[in-house]
Amino acid sequence: MTAILRLESRKRVRGSVVLIAVFAVLSALYFSMFPGIQEEMDVFEAAFPEYMFDMFGIEELHTIEGFIAAELYSFFWSLLLAIYFAYVGAGLIASDVQERRMDLTLSNPVSRESVVLQKVAALWVPLVALNVGVPIIVYVGALVIGESFNPVALAMVHLLSIPYLLVCAGIGVVLSVVVDRVRRARSTALTLVFALWLVDSVSRIDPDYEWIGTFTPSRYYEETNILVHEEYAFLDAGLLLAVFLVLIVVATVVFTRRDI
Repeated sequence: MTAILRLESRKRVRGSVVLIAVFAVLSALYFSMFPGIQEEMDVFEAAFPEYMFDMFGIEELHTIEGFIAAELYSFFWSLLLAIYFAYVGAGLIASDVQERRMDLTLSNPVSRESVVLQKVAALWVPLVALNVGVPIIVYVGALVIGESFNPVALAMVHLLSIPYLLVCAGIGVVLSVVVDRVRRARSTALTLVFALWLVDSVSRIDPDYEWIGTFTPSRYYEETNILVHEEYAFLDAGLLLAVFLVLIVVATVVFTRRDI
């Protein structure tokens, strides 16, 4: 009953290890930079237009929390990792359909609903690996340079990112059951996630258009508020989880009704 889950989980191990290694390198780079530029951060902030800080939610760069939130989480986590999950989600079904493996899978006593749910459930591997490995790396890195994070805030910035990343994966899953070609599904998914992130960022510049960002998932995950201000938006996380469940239901219904 869980053969697909076990197989898909094994497929995610290598990518998860690579991503942890990438974040380890990035963390080492930024932590090595921080002591040397901390005292000059006021000059750095003055050199950039204020709208840049509004776009990316950058605050208090002179603190380790603000610096890491801006340099590591606001771009690499909120955008690139979101794109990764959308990319993976878009390949879950479409790759098997395109390569004719889905015919073999469905010839076994397994329902289409189970196929979708088991493939989506396999995302637990990168979710757990990254949200356990990266905070440990970040926390230890701060201690090495004589700084420290509030461990609760650091844990929450990762815990509350899970619903956001799941929504991005859910967007990919929907495209995976709608589009036959895996390359097209993946490119559409990553483009859509990037576009939503960009709309959210740009809409923050003008108060008259800020409401547009309420339709983007990244608006409901504020890494700077969590790390710097220790504000935990559990209601926003719950809303994202609800959106993810809706996306999976849509993907499951479409997949059960389509011809393979």
